[in-house]
Amino acid sequence: MNKASNFSFSDNVILEDDFVLLRPIQESDVENLLEISINEPETWKYSLVGAEGKENLIHYIQLAIKARESQKEFPFIVFDKKSQKYAGSTRFYDINLDFQTLQLGYTWYGSAFRGTGLNKHCKFLLLQFAFETLGMERVEFRADNNNERSIAAMKSIGCKVEGVLRSNMPTRDSNVRRDSIVLSILKNEWFDEVKENLKKKLYRINN
Repeated sequence: MNKASNFSFSDNVILEDDFVLLRPIQESDVENLLEISINEPETWKYSLVGAEGKENLIHYIQLAIKARESQKEFPFIVFDKKSQKYAGSTRFYDINLDFQTLQLGYTWYGSAFRGTGLNKHCKFLLLQFAFETLGMERVEFRADNNNERSIAAMKSIGCKVEGVLRSNMPTRDSNVRRDSIVLSILKNEWFDEVKENLKKKLYRINN
């Protein structure tokens, strides 16, 4: 049986552990993310749709909510329990319940939350939900091939590089197109090694 058949885009999916909580993003979250949006515009250097500045942030969140309503994406806001502050956003997208595949991305955090282990906690919860609750067979990740920090983060959680899509999509600089690196984790890889390896990394981060 396809577990994903029980999933609804209207579900109030909340994922959490002792360090982080993810919940569906909503329009009122503009205020929760405004400080990062105004003070750290470089956060969206590699993003096609930026959220720097209040107007862009409002537009970004509205687009995310519309994508959820059209059953294409499931966006979350990320809350850091240690600091009791909202840290950023991430989402499932290109969700294909029939094929049991999805992509995980649109991930960004304020600078204070990078390198703290927060991302690994988020990825563990998201991957666990994708493979164990939704029954996905494959979770894909993509990034600008120049985004070294993002690529390193994906590799560190256990993603395997599949290749590079040349001139894959436009960038915010209309004269430049980006190459996209493609990485993935398969269901058997999650259960065989990725889950336990990620657990060990989280233990080291927390102790």
